[in-house]
Amino acid sequence: MASAPPTSLTPSSLFAAIDMGTNSFKMLVVRAYPDGKFFIIDHRKELVVLGREASSATTTSTITTPFVISVHSELRALDALQKFQRVLKSYGIVYSQTRCVATAAVREAVNKWEFSKNLREKIGLRIDVLPGEEEARLAYLGTLQFFPLYDKLTLCVDIGGGSTEFVVGKQGHVIFAASLNLGHVTLTQKFGERVEKVSKMREYIRLVIGKSGFVENIKRGGFEVAVGSSGTTQAVEKAVFYGYTNGSQVLDHAAVVNGEGKRDWRLNMEDLRSVVKRLCGGGGEEENARREKLFKRRSEFIVAGAVLLKEIFEALGIKKMNVPCYFFVVILTI
Repeated sequence: MASAPPTSLTPSSLFAAIDMGTNSFKMLVVRAYPDGKFFIIDHRKELVVLGREASSATTTSTITTPFVISVHSELRALDALQKFQRVLKSYGIVYSQTRCVATAAVREAVNKWEFSKNLREKIGLRIDVLPGEEEARLAYLGTLQFFPLYDKLTLCVDIGGGSTEFVVGKQGHVIFAASLNLGHVTLTQKFGERVEKVSKMREYIRLVIGKSGFVENIKRGGFEVAVGSSGTTQAVEKAVFYGYTNGSQVLDHAAVVNGEGKRDWRLNMEDLRSVVKRLCGGGGEEENARREKLFKRRSEFIVAGAVLLKEIFEALGIKKMNVPCYFFVVILTI
């Protein structure tokens, strides 16, 4: 991926994709070429956490129970989209060159059409609410933009705030796709971060995965390589690289900038188990401060995300998972 924008930007060749996720909204601006390749011009991310105010309801019911997107959540969403709108205008990108999609939180909300209508009236941008299987398909196509896996039977796992998508594909064609209502935000809202609740969280995850039946489908066809296309997977890989599994952070930022330490952008089961063990091991203020420093804004949801990832590894028999080293968002067809 290129590190600097072209010296001359033609607005007609620029396109943007906006992903309205349960946890955060992301925007990618690219310059497209006739051969199908693209050059990343800009990327932005805004923490929104749709449905945060619904946490009291979801803790006493199942995660799959639809919720209402609150006025406060809608205002956060509007603020994020207005920031994106200003960026688009600075590049001269019009809405016909932009695609905006919403995923699990909006998909499950009882007021999703009212929510989408309100935002469209205020912003002027159409919002497509993606079905889970379509979200999975787009995650796979996005993976192919970052990894040379076109000819390999690839399993893509995309853990989001409200759902997790699984897709197996080869040569750009989806062989199997599934979406489960398991996400790091909704799991945190239901079970919290307390150590004594983690075992119940694991039981719930295993129950949902078992009832879905998708594990048998994936194992039947198999896969050659696994990719984790989500911020959760990136955060866990980062924790391993910074020595979080060793009881401390052995590399600081300066050391990383100076090239110390070897990083191959893969996550294996042993390291994943070590991260989960430490995250679920409790600790005092010092440990909490260390976690917040390493995981930053994701620290609130990292326990649920890491536990979910570990259960997925075990259910599917994943030994190693490739992790994208660049800001990752679903690449959308405009």
